[in-house]
Amino acid sequence: MPRVKLLGLAGTALALTACSLAPPYAPPQIAMPSAYKEMGPWTPAIPADAAPRGPWWTVYGDETLNRLEQRIETGNPDLALALARYDEARANLAQARAGLAPELDIGGSATGNRQSADRPLRVGGATYYQNDTVGSTISYELDLWGRVRNMVAAGKANAQASAADVASVRLSLEAQLADAYLNLRGLDAQAGLLDQATSAYAKAQDLTEILHTGGAVAGLDVGRAKTQLQSTQALRTDVGAERALYEHAIAALVGEPASVFSITPDAKLPPTPRTPVSAPSELLQRRPDIAAAERRAAAANAQIGVARAALFPTLTLDATGGFQTAGAGSLLSAANSWWTLGPSLAMSLFDGGRRKAVVRASRDQFDEASAVYKSTVLTAFQQVEDNLALCNRLAFEARQQSDAVTAAQQTEALALVQYRMGAVTYLDVVTAQTVDLQAQRTELSVETRRLLASVDLVRALGGGWIPTTVAAAPPAAAAAAD
Repeated sequence: MPRVKLLGLAGTALALTACSLAPPYAPPQIAMPSAYKEMGPWTPAIPADAAPRGPWWTVYGDETLNRLEQRIETGNPDLALALARYDEARANLAQARAGLAPELDIGGSATGNRQSADRPLRVGGATYYQNDTVGSTISYELDLWGRVRNMVAAGKANAQASAADVASVRLSLEAQLADAYLNLRGLDAQAGLLDQATSAYAKAQDLTEILHTGGAVAGLDVGRAKTQLQSTQALRTDVGAERALYEHAIAALVGEPASVFSITPDAKLPPTPRTPVSAPSELLQRRPDIAAAERRAAAANAQIGVARAALFPTLTLDATGGFQTAGAGSLLSAANSWWTLGPSLAMSLFDGGRRKAVVRASRDQFDEASAVYKSTVLTAFQQVEDNLALCNRLAFEARQQSDAVTAAQQTEALALVQYRMGAVTYLDVVTAQTVDLQAQRTELSVETRRLLASVDLVRALGGGWIPTTVAAAPPAAAAAAD
């Protein structure tokens, strides 16, 4: 073939390698709100740069919680599983990228052979002979239709999605631990309150028995005092049982057997933080589950190009060469060398519509991934609005409940004074004590719910996730786009 034709064929092949049969990709579109609806004084809108990142749980100022959260990184098996899947996705990406380079193979053999005397078409030659060979093969597929490049793009997007999955699992585990810990501290506060009430009710029972001995009150008052005391002690036992369950859950999250794990009680609840909230558009960049869904949509789009490329021929450049001898003389000599060189073309003429069906399936998979992305975004906005509403409304409820506690305490104190003076029966005292205790327990419950809502809001906003590249090591807060 004339040199001009060879150069023309090479130029055409190189031009075709710039082709890609994948549709142009853009993230699935969804309407974005301009602002959150449930904003309030406890969730100020400030730039995203100031939003909680990294160790977000430090806003609670609890050293025990800080130490427990750090142990998730090395102790939790669910996080280890997510990291293993991320490493697997990176290995798959490396495997796809290998298709962009030529493949070089080398081999050799040294065999003794005997020909059959009755071998068909045999014409003379030795019956026994040695066959020693050494050679290499180089093969390179010209990526005419972007099949290999789209496989790389899909592998890269899947690796990025897997990295975001790691961040999503990490954030979920951190939030689960914070939830369990704050519930435990809420129960510690309840236990402290019930211990104080038990002590006060025991003193009230002693007073009632003294008055009964002196004939000042009836035995009915003594029975009511005992009932009040025993009921409070039963509540304290129930709180202790519930606390044990949260302690066991924390042990599992940090990777320790529940049998050897314990947390020292502390009746003081941490203060409720003011959680900063960024603009709604930032949510798409901060939430790792949204990033993962978008990357999987990008991978599905690239797979359309892979499927469409199968409809067209593949062109491969092959070169093979080496040395061969029948056992005589030097193997590595010019006289014993051989080689072959040339392109190969392959194309399917009829497959019953299988390849076209694969293309249709790949488009359907992209539509599926797009729907998952949109659903994930809508769920994210719902979760943010839910927890904004809780944070703001619970703040007002806490203020109102504090006023209720003050009124109940005043009523209880007045009832005890009047009882000592004989102005009221012990039923009035019991009623006032019950209302006071319930009001204080409700106040602690509201404060605990506020803390849990702040954790859920951080989780809904994407927590401490920081985008990094896929090429990075398994991240402290893994990744979306290059």
